[in-house]
Amino acid sequence: MAICVGGGPAPGINSVIGAATIRARLAGVPVIGIRDGFQWIMRGDIEHATPLTVESVSRIHFRGGSIIGIARTNPTKDPKHLENTVISLLRMNVDRLVTIGGDDTAYAALRLSQQAQGRIRVAHVPKTIDNDLDLPENIPTFGFQTARHVGVGIVKDLQVDAYTTSRWYFIVTMGRKAGHLALGIGKAAGATLTLIPEEFKQHELRLDHIVDTLAGAIIKRLSYGRPDGTAVIAEGLVERLSPEDLKGMTDVERDAHDHLRIAEISFGEILKARVQARLREWGIKTTIVAKNIGYELRCTDPIPFDMEYTRDLGHCAAEYLLEGGTDALVTINHGIFRPLALDKMIDPETQRMRVRMVDTTTEHYRIAHRYMLRLRRDDFRDAHELAKLAATANMSLEDFRKRFEYLVQNEPAPIQFVPGYSPPESTPAPPPIRPA
Repeated sequence: MAICVGGGPAPGINSVIGAATIRARLAGVPVIGIRDGFQWIMRGDIEHATPLTVESVSRIHFRGGSIIGIARTNPTKDPKHLENTVISLLRMNVDRLVTIGGDDTAYAALRLSQQAQGRIRVAHVPKTIDNDLDLPENIPTFGFQTARHVGVGIVKDLQVDAYTTSRWYFIVTMGRKAGHLALGIGKAAGATLTLIPEEFKQHELRLDHIVDTLAGAIIKRLSYGRPDGTAVIAEGLVERLSPEDLKGMTDVERDAHDHLRIAEISFGEILKARVQARLREWGIKTTIVAKNIGYELRCTDPIPFDMEYTRDLGHCAAEYLLEGGTDALVTINHGIFRPLALDKMIDPETQRMRVRMVDTTTEHYRIAHRYMLRLRRDDFRDAHELAKLAATANMSLEDFRKRFEYLVQNEPAPIQFVPGYSPPESTPAPPPIRPA
């Protein structure tokens, strides 16, 4: 059995490697770790492989990172690379493969299995701190809870610094498309506000909309006598920007899966400069510091939740392959192992796993939004509040309304509870699916 890790790091990778190795070795099956994802074997190089034993992996679940490395290389872009990958694994006597990764690695695993035509069985363990894989019943992707935990600690310290020094922090978090990580950190830490792609309903988002949202929050905070604050901003907003706003911002590399390397775009610095310039137009001077967090979260040691969760996933991946299963995404649902067919999880249009976005209609999001300090409909309906905000911005009431009222058009509806309502009885979970 071989184990291969693709994509970006996430806390818990070593736990999957350790548990899968131990389960296979106890069944008498030798295990090797493929170094650096598909990088070497897709070129026919089989020298970068490491034998894994119970002794070598028995305590690695405590540590972050990956003992066999990781890479974003994509063997599916070139048919020759895909063929080389299969041949390389067969040359190493591999007939079972555990892949650990996100949407791109899941697609690569499926294509590899198809190319192998039954000679190699594949099980994929879903991994990403973005929590954006479409797993059933909102099962988290492994690494998300640890990344959120560490991210909250960073934001907590920045909040103290912001209050102490009377400044704002624009904290840009990882999350290529969805805002789960930003919202998870911002909501738990009690950030002043959190901005995620899902809250903006228009197809093409204008940068001015984001700038006005942040400027409006700063003005409102100032009207309460507070010159400090923290805004948690999902980096995925960049991919929603209009082509006009992206000009001059996207002269950066794309990875092997053709994704923009968003982390190389100084999104926080761009927002800082735009917001400060806009506030100066109204005679408001504020200190803003742009801060990116993401790399600090990816290889941190997993918290107990992810440690246990990933050891279960690794064990189930190995056992599934040992029992003859293949082409499955490994999930644990209600404490029960549930393999999901990989080909059913792939979006036929994108050729990647379906993306799970934040559902802004749920109480989970609406409560988070309600606790944020930002401009709201109520601010424009309350004459006293509107007058205070306009005075803080050195504007007339009419000018303030024209400048900012459009921001509240998509504000979530307030939560309404029905008196006397009782929840429906829960239905029993379906039986686990086992390979034939």
